[in-house]
Amino acid sequence: MRNLELPGRSPVHGKNGMAATSHALATQVAIEVLKAGGNAMDGAIAACAVQCIVEPGSTGIGGDCFALYAPKGGEKIHAFNGSGKAPAGATLEKLTELGVTELTRTSPHSVIVPGAVDAWCQLNADHGRMSMAELMAPAVEFARNGFPISSRVNSDWTKNLDHINSNENLQAIYLPNGEVPAIGTLHYLPALANSLEAIGRDGRSAFYEGELAQEMVDTLQGFGGLHTMQDFADVKGDYVTPISIDYRGHTIVECPPQGQGVIALLLMNMMEQAEIAEDLLSVERIHLELEACRRGYASRGLYLGDPTQANVSVDDLLSKEYAQQLYNDISASNSKHPVDALKLPEHRDTVYISVVDKDRNAASFINTLFWGWGGGITTKNGGIVLTNRGEGFVLEKGHPNCIAPGKRPLHTIIPGMIQKDGKTVTSFGVMGGEYQAMGHLQFLTRYLDYGLDIQEAQDAPRWMVDPFTGEVEIEGAVPDATVEKLCAMGHTIERAASPIGGSQAITIDWETGVLTGGSDPRKDGCAIGY
Repeated sequence: MRNLELPGRSPVHGKNGMAATSHALATQVAIEVLKAGGNAMDGAIAACAVQCIVEPGSTGIGGDCFALYAPKGGEKIHAFNGSGKAPAGATLEKLTELGVTELTRTSPHSVIVPGAVDAWCQLNADHGRMSMAELMAPAVEFARNGFPISSRVNSDWTKNLDHINSNENLQAIYLPNGEVPAIGTLHYLPALANSLEAIGRDGRSAFYEGELAQEMVDTLQGFGGLHTMQDFADVKGDYVTPISIDYRGHTIVECPPQGQGVIALLLMNMMEQAEIAEDLLSVERIHLELEACRRGYASRGLYLGDPTQANVSVDDLLSKEYAQQLYNDISASNSKHPVDALKLPEHRDTVYISVVDKDRNAASFINTLFWGWGGGITTKNGGIVLTNRGEGFVLEKGHPNCIAPGKRPLHTIIPGMIQKDGKTVTSFGVMGGEYQAMGHLQFLTRYLDYGLDIQEAQDAPRWMVDPFTGEVEIEGAVPDATVEKLCAMGHTIERAASPIGGSQAITIDWETGVLTGGSDPRKDGCAIGY
């Protein structure tokens, strides 16, 4: 238990239902849905719609969604891939012809056709109890009648000021009077209210057909995009088979590629080889995690892509032999890039939501625009900010993650669950773009190996290797003396400019019937149980 004399949060306990999100208003709405007779999936969808309003830089209906759902907390887990695809015209040859040499944040070619709304509608139809109109209503209310700007949201808004100014529609909607809304002031999103109301009334067709879709296509084509109405009409998310590993008596469950859940599991397989250092903040422990991170993410860059269009060797990536191979390559005394150890054997902004209901249905739900306010391309009448997730593609012929028509890009967002003895015992997730696989390692090892409670495991200091530059980002709670010793071992380190990631989690105690939840203090959210 934490020291109660120091600032901090205690875990939240309840017995009838619980929700944990990164915004207090979204958590409250999820609880209201549960009390009104909705289940965990209903609560997650309603909360996500609210977050598209109250945390607009982090998520939106112009983005993507992934979910894990455990009916009655049983062994069977449904995994859903609600990520969008590149338009049919997005061939490497066409982009070369257009002179595209890289996929940048604001490029129309970084906009994939959004999958989130289709995911919400399919998941609601298959697993929900309430209508989409009922679930969209709270978000419509906040959008139309105003919502107060919270502290972390204001900080993210300010950080993205230049980006918001890059698009006149985005600027008009999110910079009233040319300024970032102050903390505690009300902001209104009437255009988005109308769009959400239409989705509640008409379902997926409101978004992928008719006026909203036509405006998105026209807007993208106006910037040179290759998107068509047929691309939008063809959007359909998929139920996929979850992947998992055993870790010290627990089963860790993730969505399969093209997401990086497989890398989170690879990292856990590597950490299973290690002895648990006595001090979580020791030089030895931090060094080990950083070196594991280097190898896991280097494997991601080499081998991950859309498995429907590339050969992704999941079994090899999850083999204990490959994890041992990478672990054995780690030097205890200095940092080094993996290289030959990566060979397989032959043969930034997001919201995460966890909800558990009285029947112990558990939803692990994540929704994203990728970067803050996505690519910035925004529709005027619909108020829809479009994702830049296509920036995750590469333009290298033959690479498993090379852009292609109807292909999904490598994805960073990964909901997670823990099972034990045939029951789902924890629904968890971590936000933070590239950080998420590393975030799963850190949350899980702090919770399962170090015995921290569900809140403490999220409070603990974080560090991360940038998978593109190799530089280390480390939070301020790690002492300077420790950082100096890590630098002496060859790590290039910078203090994190802002908190690393965010997270939520809920555990189910099947013996007592008690639910326990936690929510990351790095965000504005909370866990609420009843």
